[in-house]
Amino acid sequence: MAAGAIPMAYQTTPSSPDWLNKGDNAWQMTSATLVGLQSMPGLVILYGSIVKKKWAINSAFMALYAFAAVWICWVVWAYNMSFGDRLLPFWGKARPALGQSFLVAQSELTATAIRYHNGSAEAPMLKPMYPVATMVYFQCMFASITIIILAGSLLGRMNIKAWMAFVPLWITFSYTVCAFSLWGGGFLFQWGVIDYSGGYVIHLSSGIAGLTAAYWVGPRSASDRERFPPNNILLVLAGAGLLWLGWTGFNGGDPYSANIDSSMAVLNTHICASTSLLVWTILDVFFFGKPSVIGAVQGMITGLVCITPGAGLVQGWAAIVMGILSGSIPWYTMMVLHKKWSFMQRIDDTLGVFHTHAVAGFLGGATTGLFAEPILCSLFLSIPDSKGAFYGGPGGSQFGKQIAGALFVTAWNIVITSIICVIISLILPLRIADQELLIGDDAVHGEEAYAIWAEGELNDMTHHNESTHSGVSVGVTQNV
Repeated sequence: MAAGAIPMAYQTTPSSPDWLNKGDNAWQMTSATLVGLQSMPGLVILYGSIVKKKWAINSAFMALYAFAAVWICWVVWAYNMSFGDRLLPFWGKARPALGQSFLVAQSELTATAIRYHNGSAEAPMLKPMYPVATMVYFQCMFASITIIILAGSLLGRMNIKAWMAFVPLWITFSYTVCAFSLWGGGFLFQWGVIDYSGGYVIHLSSGIAGLTAAYWVGPRSASDRERFPPNNILLVLAGAGLLWLGWTGFNGGDPYSANIDSSMAVLNTHICASTSLLVWTILDVFFFGKPSVIGAVQGMITGLVCITPGAGLVQGWAAIVMGILSGSIPWYTMMVLHKKWSFMQRIDDTLGVFHTHAVAGFLGGATTGLFAEPILCSLFLSIPDSKGAFYGGPGGSQFGKQIAGALFVTAWNIVITSIICVIISLILPLRIADQELLIGDDAVHGEEAYAIWAEGELNDMTHHNESTHSGVSVGVTQNV
Protein backbone atom coordinates (compact mmCIF):
# COMPACT_ATOMS: atom_id res chain seq x y z
CA MET A 1 0.00 0.00 0.00
CA ALA A 2 1.35 3.39 -0.94
CA ALA A 3 2.15 5.78 1.87
CA GLY A 4 -0.86 7.85 2.81
CA ALA A 5 -3.28 5.65 0.88
CA ILE A 6 -6.67 5.06 2.52
CA PRO A 7 -7.25 1.37 3.41
CA MET A 8 -9.94 -0.27 1.30
CA ALA A 9 -12.06 -0.89 4.42
CA TYR A 10 -12.44 2.87 4.90
CA GLN A 11 -12.88 3.99 1.31
CA THR A 12 -16.25 5.26 0.12
CA THR A 13 -17.99 2.73 -2.12
CA PRO A 14 -21.63 2.12 -3.08
CA SER A 15 -21.88 -0.43 -0.23
CA SER A 16 -19.93 1.79 2.18
CA PRO A 17 -21.10 5.42 1.74
CA ASP A 18 -19.42 8.24 3.60
CA TRP A 19 -22.30 8.53 6.11
CA LEU A 20 -21.92 4.91 7.24
CA ASN A 21 -20.15 4.38 10.55
CA LYS A 22 -19.15 0.72 10.46
CA GLY A 23 -18.62 0.51 14.20
CA ASP A 24 -22.07 1.89 14.96
CA ASN A 25 -23.64 -0.37 12.35
CA ALA A 26 -21.90 -3.46 13.72
CA TRP A 27 -22.88 -2.64 17.31
CA GLN A 28 -26.48 -1.89 16.36
CA MET A 29 -26.89 -5.21 14.54
CA THR A 30 -25.17 -7.01 17.42
CA SER A 31 -27.49 -5.30 19.92
CA ALA A 32 -30.51 -6.24 17.81
CA THR A 33 -29.39 -9.86 17.78
CA LEU A 34 -28.88 -9.85 21.55
CA VAL A 35 -32.43 -8.55 22.00
CA GLY A 36 -33.69 -11.17 19.55
CA LEU A 37 -31.97 -13.90 21.55
CA GLN A 38 -33.90 -12.74 24.62
CA SER A 39 -37.06 -13.84 22.82
CA MET A 40 -35.72 -16.63 20.63
CA PRO A 41 -34.74 -18.79 22.42
CA GLY A 42 -34.68 -16.95 25.78
CA LEU A 43 -38.35 -16.46 26.59
CA VAL A 44 -39.33 -19.52 24.55
CA ILE A 45 -37.20 -21.60 26.94
CA LEU A 46 -38.25 -19.68 30.04
CA TYR A 47 -41.98 -19.91 29.28
CA GLY A 48 -41.78 -23.56 28.27
CA SER A 49 -40.07 -24.48 31.54
CA ILE A 50 -41.63 -22.17 34.14
CA VAL A 51 -45.16 -23.49 33.54
CA LYS A 52 -46.78 -26.75 34.53
CA LYS A 53 -45.56 -29.64 32.37
CA LYS A 54 -48.82 -30.02 30.47
CA TRP A 55 -48.54 -26.41 29.18
CA ALA A 56 -44.87 -26.42 28.13
CA ILE A 57 -45.50 -26.75 24.39
CA ASN A 58 -48.35 -24.25 24.28
CA SER A 59 -46.45 -21.63 26.26
CA ALA A 60 -43.30 -21.92 24.16
CA PHE A 61 -45.31 -21.86 20.95
CA MET A 62 -47.14 -18.66 21.91
CA ALA A 63 -43.74 -16.95 22.06
CA LEU A 64 -42.48 -18.60 18.86
CA TYR A 65 -45.58 -17.61 16.89
CA ALA A 66 -45.50 -14.02 18.14
CA PHE A 67 -41.85 -13.62 17.16
CA ALA A 68 -42.58 -14.63 13.57
CA ALA A 69 -45.89 -12.74 13.26
CA VAL A 70 -44.40 -9.45 14.47
CA TRP A 71 -41.68 -9.65 11.82
CA ILE A 72 -44.23 -9.59 9.01
CA CYS A 73 -46.37 -6.90 10.61
CA TRP A 74 -43.28 -4.80 11.24
CA VAL A 75 -41.88 -4.71 7.71
CA VAL A 76 -45.25 -4.46 5.94
CA TRP A 77 -46.76 -1.57 7.93
CA ALA A 78 -45.82 -1.23 11.61
CA TYR A 79 -42.25 0.13 11.41
CA ASN A 80 -43.30 3.36 9.74
CA MET A 81 -46.32 3.66 12.04
CA SER A 82 -43.77 3.71 14.88
CA PHE A 83 -40.81 5.60 13.39
CA GLY A 84 -41.96 7.13 10.10
CA ASP A 85 -43.54 10.40 9.05
CA ARG A 86 -46.10 11.93 11.40
CA LEU A 87 -49.77 11.16 10.75
CA LEU A 88 -51.13 12.21 14.14
CA PRO A 89 -49.41 13.49 17.29
CA PHE A 90 -49.34 9.89 18.53
CA TRP A 91 -49.08 7.88 15.30
CA GLY A 92 -46.90 7.59 12.21
CA LYS A 93 -47.99 6.92 8.64
CA ALA A 94 -48.30 3.24 7.73
CA ARG A 95 -46.24 2.09 4.74
CA PRO A 96 -43.97 -0.87 3.95
CA ALA A 97 -40.30 -1.08 4.90
CA LEU A 98 -39.41 -3.49 2.10
CA GLY A 99 -38.08 -1.49 -0.83
CA GLN A 100 -34.38 -1.42 -1.61
CA SER A 101 -34.18 2.35 -2.05
CA PHE A 102 -35.77 2.88 1.38
CA LEU A 103 -33.76 0.29 3.28
CA VAL A 104 -30.24 1.16 2.05
CA ALA A 105 -30.59 4.90 2.68
CA GLN A 106 -29.32 6.48 5.87
CA SER A 107 -31.70 5.99 8.76
CA GLU A 108 -33.75 9.09 9.55
CA LEU A 109 -36.42 9.43 12.24
CA THR A 110 -38.12 12.29 10.48
CA ALA A 111 -40.60 13.20 13.22
CA THR A 112 -37.95 13.58 15.93
CA ALA A 113 -36.92 17.12 14.98
CA ILE A 114 -37.68 19.47 17.90
CA ARG A 115 -39.00 22.95 17.14
CA TYR A 116 -39.78 25.99 19.24
CA HIS A 117 -43.31 27.38 19.25
CA ASN A 118 -42.28 29.93 16.62
CA GLY A 119 -41.25 27.10 14.26
CA SER A 120 -37.48 27.55 14.52
CA ALA A 121 -35.33 24.47 15.04
CA GLU A 122 -34.40 23.52 18.60
CA ALA A 123 -32.86 20.11 17.84
CA PRO A 124 -32.39 18.27 14.51
CA MET A 125 -34.03 14.96 13.74
CA LEU A 126 -32.19 11.80 14.74
CA LYS A 127 -30.00 10.43 11.92
CA PRO A 128 -28.08 7.33 13.05
CA MET A 129 -25.02 6.59 10.93
CA TYR A 130 -26.25 3.32 9.45
CA PRO A 131 -28.95 2.25 6.99
CA VAL A 132 -32.68 2.04 7.59
CA ALA A 133 -32.42 -1.76 7.31
CA THR A 134 -30.42 -1.83 10.56
CA MET A 135 -32.95 0.35 12.36
CA VAL A 136 -35.85 -1.78 11.12
CA TYR A 137 -34.10 -4.90 12.45
CA PHE A 138 -33.25 -3.35 15.82
CA GLN A 139 -36.71 -1.95 16.48
CA CYS A 140 -38.44 -5.14 15.30
CA MET A 141 -36.74 -7.06 18.09
CA PHE A 142 -38.22 -4.63 20.62
CA ALA A 143 -41.70 -4.98 19.19
CA SER A 144 -41.38 -8.77 19.27
CA ILE A 145 -40.27 -9.04 22.87
CA THR A 146 -43.06 -6.69 24.02
CA ILE A 147 -45.88 -8.93 22.83
CA ILE A 148 -44.01 -12.02 24.07
CA ILE A 149 -43.74 -10.48 27.56
CA LEU A 150 -47.48 -9.78 27.40
CA ALA A 151 -48.07 -13.47 26.65
CA GLY A 152 -46.74 -14.32 30.11
CA SER A 153 -50.03 -13.08 31.59
CA LEU A 154 -52.07 -15.48 29.43
CA LEU A 155 -50.19 -18.78 29.64
CA GLY A 156 -52.11 -21.93 30.40
CA ARG A 157 -55.52 -21.10 28.99
CA MET A 158 -55.69 -18.70 26.00
CA ASN A 159 -57.10 -20.15 22.78
CA ILE A 160 -54.12 -20.33 20.42
CA LYS A 161 -56.25 -19.21 17.45
CA ALA A 162 -57.39 -16.15 19.40
CA TRP A 163 -53.74 -15.44 20.24
CA MET A 164 -52.86 -15.64 16.55
CA ALA A 165 -55.40 -12.90 15.87
CA PHE A 166 -54.47 -10.86 18.95
CA VAL A 167 -50.77 -10.42 18.09
CA PRO A 168 -51.06 -8.40 14.84
CA LEU A 169 -53.97 -6.34 16.16
CA TRP A 170 -52.16 -5.37 19.36
CA ILE A 171 -48.92 -4.53 17.58
CA THR A 172 -50.82 -2.36 15.11
CA PHE A 173 -53.11 -0.44 17.43
CA SER A 174 -51.23 -0.37 20.74
CA TYR A 175 -47.48 -0.85 20.34
CA THR A 176 -47.07 1.49 17.36
CA VAL A 177 -48.87 4.30 19.19
CA CYS A 178 -46.69 4.07 22.30
CA ALA A 179 -43.51 3.67 20.24
CA PHE A 180 -44.24 6.70 18.05
CA SER A 181 -45.42 8.84 20.96
CA LEU A 182 -42.29 8.25 23.04
CA TRP A 183 -39.56 7.34 20.54
CA GLY A 184 -40.62 8.20 17.02
CA GLY A 185 -41.16 11.92 17.53
CA GLY A 186 -44.72 11.94 18.85
CA PHE A 187 -46.19 14.30 21.41
CA LEU A 188 -44.59 12.69 24.48
CA PHE A 189 -41.17 12.74 22.79
CA GLN A 190 -41.64 16.41 21.88
CA TRP A 191 -42.75 17.22 25.43
CA GLY A 192 -39.65 15.63 26.90
CA VAL A 193 -40.92 12.45 28.57
CA ILE A 194 -37.89 10.17 29.02
CA ASP A 195 -37.97 6.51 28.09
CA TYR A 196 -34.40 5.55 27.36
CA SER A 197 -35.01 1.98 26.22
CA GLY A 198 -38.59 0.92 26.82
CA GLY A 199 -39.64 1.12 30.45
CA TYR A 200 -42.92 2.58 29.20
CA VAL A 201 -43.09 1.52 25.54
CA ILE A 202 -42.27 -2.12 26.31
CA HIS A 203 -42.67 -2.97 29.98
CA LEU A 204 -45.46 -0.74 31.25
CA SER A 205 -47.36 -1.44 28.02
CA SER A 206 -46.97 -5.22 28.19
CA GLY A 207 -47.74 -5.36 31.92
CA ILE A 208 -50.93 -3.29 31.68
CA ALA A 209 -52.06 -4.94 28.44
CA GLY A 210 -51.29 -8.39 29.86
CA LEU A 211 -53.40 -7.76 32.96
CA THR A 212 -56.21 -6.34 30.83
CA ALA A 213 -56.15 -9.29 28.42
CA ALA A 214 -56.05 -11.72 31.36
CA TYR A 215 -59.28 -10.14 32.64
CA TRP A 216 -61.04 -10.70 29.31
CA VAL A 217 -59.63 -14.18 28.65
CA GLY A 218 -60.53 -15.50 32.08
CA PRO A 219 -58.60 -17.71 34.50
CA ARG A 220 -56.81 -21.02 34.18
CA SER A 221 -58.55 -24.15 35.41
CA ALA A 222 -59.10 -24.30 39.17
CA SER A 223 -56.54 -27.09 39.54
CA ASP A 224 -53.91 -25.10 37.62
CA ARG A 225 -54.45 -21.97 39.68
CA GLU A 226 -54.09 -24.07 42.84
CA ARG A 227 -50.96 -25.88 41.73
CA PHE A 228 -48.74 -24.66 38.89
CA PRO A 229 -45.13 -25.77 39.58
CA PRO A 230 -42.38 -25.15 37.02
CA ASN A 231 -41.58 -28.28 35.03
CA ASN A 232 -37.83 -27.56 34.77
CA ILE A 233 -36.24 -24.92 36.98
CA LEU A 234 -32.78 -25.43 35.47
CA LEU A 235 -34.14 -24.48 32.06
CA VAL A 236 -35.85 -21.49 33.67
CA LEU A 237 -32.35 -20.37 34.68
CA ALA A 238 -31.08 -20.95 31.14
CA GLY A 239 -33.83 -18.74 29.72
CA ALA A 240 -33.26 -16.16 32.43
CA GLY A 241 -29.54 -16.10 31.64
CA LEU A 242 -30.26 -15.31 27.99
CA LEU A 243 -32.66 -12.61 29.13
CA TRP A 244 -30.14 -11.01 31.49
CA LEU A 245 -27.13 -10.99 29.16
CA GLY A 246 -29.33 -10.05 26.22
CA TRP A 247 -30.22 -6.87 28.09
CA THR A 248 -26.72 -5.67 27.24
CA GLY A 249 -28.03 -5.08 23.72
CA PHE A 250 -31.49 -4.07 24.95
CA ASN A 251 -30.18 -0.99 26.77
CA GLY A 252 -26.74 -0.69 25.19
CA GLY A 253 -28.16 -0.31 21.68
CA ASP A 254 -30.54 2.55 22.37
CA PRO A 255 -28.16 5.47 21.93
CA TYR A 256 -28.17 4.25 18.28
CA SER A 257 -24.39 4.42 18.43
CA ALA A 258 -21.39 2.68 19.98
CA ASN A 259 -20.58 5.61 22.25
CA ILE A 260 -19.83 6.37 25.89
CA ASP A 261 -23.51 6.63 26.76
CA SER A 262 -23.96 3.08 25.52
CA SER A 263 -21.23 1.97 27.91
CA MET A 264 -22.95 3.70 30.83
CA ALA A 265 -26.24 2.03 29.93
CA VAL A 266 -24.70 -1.44 29.91
CA LEU A 267 -22.93 -0.95 33.23
CA ASN A 268 -26.01 0.44 34.99
CA THR A 269 -28.13 -2.40 33.61
CA HIS A 270 -26.10 -5.06 35.34
CA ILE A 271 -25.67 -3.06 38.55
CA CYS A 272 -29.42 -2.60 38.96
CA ALA A 273 -30.29 -6.19 38.00
CA SER A 274 -27.79 -7.64 40.47
CA THR A 275 -28.99 -5.39 43.29
CA SER A 276 -32.62 -6.20 42.64
CA LEU A 277 -32.00 -9.97 42.55
CA LEU A 278 -30.18 -9.83 45.88
CA VAL A 279 -32.87 -7.70 47.54
CA TRP A 280 -35.68 -10.00 46.34
CA THR A 281 -33.76 -13.05 47.57
CA ILE A 282 -33.08 -11.46 50.96
CA LEU A 283 -36.78 -10.68 51.36
CA ASP A 284 -37.68 -14.28 50.52
CA VAL A 285 -35.22 -15.56 53.12
CA PHE A 286 -36.34 -13.07 55.76
CA PHE A 287 -40.08 -13.68 55.38
CA PHE A 288 -40.19 -17.32 54.23
CA GLY A 289 -37.01 -18.79 55.70
CA LYS A 290 -35.41 -19.91 52.42
CA PRO A 291 -34.36 -18.48 49.08
CA SER A 292 -36.35 -19.21 45.92
CA VAL A 293 -34.79 -19.67 42.49
CA ILE A 294 -37.99 -18.47 40.83
CA GLY A 295 -37.95 -15.50 43.19
CA ALA A 296 -34.37 -14.67 42.23
CA VAL A 297 -35.38 -14.72 38.56
CA GLN A 298 -38.31 -12.41 39.30
CA GLY A 299 -35.97 -10.03 41.14
CA MET A 300 -33.53 -10.10 38.24
CA ILE A 301 -36.32 -9.21 35.81
CA THR A 302 -37.68 -6.33 37.92
CA GLY A 303 -34.18 -4.87 38.17
CA LEU A 304 -33.65 -5.07 34.41
CA VAL A 305 -37.04 -3.51 33.78
CA CYS A 306 -36.59 -0.71 36.32
CA ILE A 307 -33.26 0.51 34.95
CA THR A 308 -34.47 0.46 31.35
CA PRO A 309 -36.15 3.92 31.23
CA GLY A 310 -32.97 5.61 32.49
CA ALA A 311 -30.14 3.17 31.81
CA GLY A 312 -27.76 5.64 30.17
CA LEU A 313 -29.00 8.68 32.09
CA VAL A 314 -28.36 7.88 35.76
CA GLN A 315 -25.21 7.46 37.81
CA GLY A 316 -24.08 4.14 39.26
CA TRP A 317 -25.25 4.97 42.77
CA ALA A 318 -28.71 5.73 41.38
CA ALA A 319 -28.72 2.33 39.64
CA ILE A 320 -28.18 0.72 43.06
CA VAL A 321 -31.02 2.75 44.58
CA MET A 322 -33.29 1.76 41.69
CA GLY A 323 -32.26 -1.87 42.22
CA ILE A 324 -33.19 -1.71 45.89
CA LEU A 325 -36.59 -0.28 45.00
CA SER A 326 -37.20 -2.75 42.15
CA GLY A 327 -36.29 -5.68 44.35
CA SER A 328 -38.66 -4.64 47.14
CA ILE A 329 -41.70 -2.77 45.79
CA PRO A 330 -42.70 -5.33 43.11
CA TRP A 331 -41.96 -8.07 45.69
CA TYR A 332 -44.48 -6.40 48.00
CA THR A 333 -47.13 -5.93 45.31
CA MET A 334 -46.76 -9.56 44.17
CA MET A 335 -46.30 -11.36 47.47
CA VAL A 336 -48.46 -9.25 49.79
CA LEU A 337 -50.73 -6.73 48.07
CA HIS A 338 -51.86 -9.09 45.30
CA LYS A 339 -53.05 -11.65 47.85
CA LYS A 340 -54.95 -9.06 49.87
CA TRP A 341 -56.63 -7.22 46.99
CA SER A 342 -59.75 -9.09 45.88
CA PHE A 343 -59.79 -7.37 42.47
CA MET A 344 -56.30 -8.69 41.65
CA GLN A 345 -57.26 -12.12 42.90
CA ARG A 346 -60.04 -12.28 40.31
CA ILE A 347 -57.59 -11.68 37.45
CA ASP A 348 -55.33 -14.61 36.61
CA ASP A 349 -52.00 -13.05 35.56
CA THR A 350 -50.12 -16.33 35.13
CA LEU A 351 -46.53 -15.12 35.55
CA GLY A 352 -47.29 -11.91 37.43
CA VAL A 353 -46.30 -9.74 34.45
CA PHE A 354 -48.18 -6.80 35.97
CA HIS A 355 -45.80 -6.84 38.95
CA THR A 356 -42.54 -7.64 37.18
CA HIS A 357 -43.07 -5.33 34.19
CA ALA A 358 -45.85 -2.77 34.78
CA VAL A 359 -44.96 -1.96 38.39
CA ALA A 360 -41.20 -2.12 37.77
CA GLY A 361 -41.49 -0.17 34.50
CA PHE A 362 -43.50 2.60 36.14
CA LEU A 363 -41.06 2.64 39.05
CA GLY A 364 -38.14 2.99 36.63
CA GLY A 365 -39.79 5.81 34.71
CA ALA A 366 -40.62 7.71 37.89
CA THR A 367 -37.14 7.32 39.38
CA THR A 368 -35.59 8.39 36.07
CA GLY A 369 -37.56 11.61 36.56
CA LEU A 370 -35.72 11.97 39.86
CA PHE A 371 -32.19 10.75 39.08
CA ALA A 372 -31.55 11.63 35.41
CA GLU A 373 -28.11 13.30 35.50
CA PRO A 374 -27.72 16.51 33.42
CA ILE A 375 -24.45 15.66 31.66
CA LEU A 376 -25.61 12.14 30.78
CA CYS A 377 -28.91 13.58 29.54
CA SER A 378 -27.02 15.92 27.22
CA LEU A 379 -25.32 12.90 25.65
CA PHE A 380 -28.61 11.28 24.66
CA LEU A 381 -31.73 13.45 24.81
CA SER A 382 -32.92 15.85 22.13
CA ILE A 383 -34.51 18.24 24.65
CA PRO A 384 -31.82 20.64 25.95
CA ASP A 385 -31.21 21.04 29.70
CA SER A 386 -33.08 17.85 30.63
CA LYS A 387 -32.45 16.55 34.14
CA GLY A 388 -34.13 14.84 37.04
CA ALA A 389 -35.76 16.53 40.01
CA PHE A 390 -32.84 15.48 42.24
CA TYR A 391 -30.65 18.02 40.39
CA GLY A 392 -32.99 20.96 41.02
CA GLY A 393 -34.07 23.82 38.78
CA PRO A 394 -36.39 22.85 35.89
CA GLY A 395 -35.67 19.18 36.68
CA GLY A 396 -38.60 19.27 39.09
CA SER A 397 -41.01 19.23 36.17
CA GLN A 398 -39.43 16.10 34.72
CA PHE A 399 -40.95 13.92 37.42
CA GLY A 400 -44.41 15.22 36.56
CA LYS A 401 -43.81 14.55 32.87
CA GLN A 402 -42.82 10.97 33.68
CA ILE A 403 -46.03 10.40 35.64
CA ALA A 404 -48.14 11.90 32.86
CA GLY A 405 -46.42 9.73 30.25
CA ALA A 406 -47.11 6.62 32.33
CA LEU A 407 -50.78 7.56 32.66
CA PHE A 408 -51.15 7.89 28.88
CA VAL A 409 -49.49 4.52 28.22
CA THR A 410 -51.63 2.87 30.90
CA ALA A 411 -54.92 4.33 29.69
CA TRP A 412 -54.22 3.59 26.03
CA ASN A 413 -53.35 -0.03 26.71
CA ILE A 414 -56.39 -0.66 28.90
CA VAL A 415 -58.77 0.74 26.28
CA ILE A 416 -57.20 -0.69 23.12
CA THR A 417 -56.50 -4.12 24.61
CA SER A 418 -60.09 -4.34 25.83
CA ILE A 419 -61.45 -3.40 22.40
CA ILE A 420 -59.23 -5.98 20.69
CA CYS A 421 -60.27 -8.74 23.09
CA VAL A 422 -63.96 -7.93 22.73
CA ILE A 423 -63.74 -7.93 18.92
CA ILE A 424 -61.89 -11.25 18.82
CA SER A 425 -64.36 -12.80 21.28
CA LEU A 426 -67.17 -12.09 18.79
CA ILE A 427 -65.44 -14.43 16.32
CA LEU A 428 -63.38 -16.85 18.42
CA PRO A 429 -63.48 -17.98 22.05
CA LEU A 430 -60.64 -16.30 23.95
CA ARG A 431 -60.25 -19.20 26.37
CA ILE A 432 -59.56 -22.86 25.73
CA ALA A 433 -62.53 -25.16 26.41
CA ASP A 434 -62.72 -26.55 29.96
CA GLN A 435 -62.14 -30.15 28.90
CA GLU A 436 -59.02 -29.21 26.95
CA LEU A 437 -57.76 -27.20 29.92
CA LEU A 438 -57.64 -30.42 31.92
CA ILE A 439 -55.41 -32.09 29.32
CA GLY A 440 -53.18 -29.27 28.06
CA ASP A 441 -50.68 -29.57 25.22
CA ASP A 442 -51.90 -32.87 23.85
CA ALA A 443 -55.43 -31.53 23.43
CA VAL A 444 -54.32 -28.20 21.96
CA HIS A 445 -51.35 -29.25 19.81
CA GLY A 446 -51.30 -33.04 19.76
CA GLU A 447 -47.75 -32.85 21.15
CA GLU A 448 -46.02 -33.22 24.50
CA ALA A 449 -42.85 -31.70 25.90
CA TYR A 450 -41.75 -34.85 27.74
CA ALA A 451 -42.57 -38.50 27.04
CA ILE A 452 -42.43 -39.75 30.63
CA TRP A 453 -45.00 -42.54 30.53
CA ALA A 454 -44.11 -44.42 27.38
CA GLU A 455 -42.80 -43.50 23.96
CA GLY A 456 -45.59 -41.93 21.94
CA GLU A 457 -48.16 -42.30 24.73
CA LEU A 458 -50.70 -39.48 24.80
CA ASN A 459 -51.16 -37.27 27.84
CA ASP A 460 -54.90 -37.71 28.28
CA MET A 461 -56.94 -38.01 31.44
CA THR A 462 -56.51 -41.79 31.62
CA HIS A 463 -52.74 -41.41 32.02
CA HIS A 464 -52.54 -38.15 33.94
CA ASN A 465 -55.34 -37.54 36.39
CA GLU A 466 -55.29 -34.05 37.85
CA SER A 467 -57.18 -35.23 40.92
CA THR A 468 -54.16 -37.21 42.15
CA HIS A 469 -52.18 -34.06 42.92
CA SER A 470 -52.14 -32.39 46.27
CA GLY A 471 -52.98 -28.71 46.49
CA VAL A 472 -49.73 -27.82 48.26
CA SER A 473 -47.66 -25.16 46.52
CA VAL A 474 -43.97 -25.77 45.92
CA GLY A 475 -41.25 -23.18 46.55
CA VAL A 476 -41.33 -19.68 47.95
CA THR A 477 -42.02 -17.03 45.30
CA GLN A 478 -44.71 -18.70 43.22
CA ASN A 479 -46.20 -17.95 39.85
CA VAL A 480 -49.18 -15.73 40.65
